[in-house]
Amino acid sequence: MVLCSTDPRLRFLWIASRRSVLWGEAPVQLSPAWRLMLMGDGSPTRHLQLLTGRRVEVELIGMEPETLPSPQRPHEVAELHGPLVRRQVWLRCGEETLMWAESWWNQQDAQDHLRDLRQPIWASLCQDRVELFREVDGLGQVDSAALEQRFSASSPLWCRHYRFFKGGRVLTVIREVFSPALEAYLGSSSTTS
Repeated sequence: MVLCSTDPRLRFLWIASRRSVLWGEAPVQLSPAWRLMLMGDGSPTRHLQLLTGRRVEVELIGMEPETLPSPQRPHEVAELHGPLVRRQVWLRCGEETLMWAESWWNQQDAQDHLRDLRQPIWASLCQDRVELFREVDGLGQVDSAALEQRFSASSPLWCRHYRFFKGGRVLTVIREVFSPALEAYLGSSSTTS
């Protein structure tokens, strides 16, 4: 299924080491609220709903087979068995776009778990009471003209990626880029010294 193929062309400004992310050691002075949002293993869509008091709506950009792997995709995607599909979405609360996300899936797993493509991944997985483990693998900052335009904000933009495990194997790899508009709910992302 292809709705509208797009690639926001992320340019990574810096990336934290995997070790620092796994140990919860932010390489920058993140505020406690942003540390939880970016490095915590909870559901970001649930967090957005709790922060804004509004339902999270998914605007599907596209979902299509990934035939040529992007050099920018997280290296953990190699742990998935092909054929692969890549899904891209905007996450909104009301009129405000608060996140862009992309995920990579084995095609059969996507068919089994993503029956409604306009629903957040977490909501889809919770319907079936799927037991999952989430491991945050990457944290950094990016710039992207396409994301800046949609967020109506300038870079740098916070970015993270993680894996969902089901039964000890990787189910999906997800990358998220957060809108600076979240500072209205979480405060500044950096601590003041």
